[in-house]
Amino acid sequence: MTQETTQPHGEKLRKTIKWISETQLDHPEMKRREIIQQAQIRFNLSPRDCEFLNKNFHGEE
Repeated sequence: MTQETTQPHGEKLRKTIKWISETQLDHPEMKRREIIQQAQIRFNLSPRDCEFLNKNFHGEE
């Protein structure tokens, strides 16, 4: 029997947003769009989560 290691709903997105914030501080030379694209791959986000990030975090740089 295998045990699934799923995260509570929203936990992955919370970690992603934290990572985006930290990455922006550590790498101010990077465009927010690039950081979000990396986060989407790094955290294997669902299409719905990707849409949320793109809608709410791209903003003006």
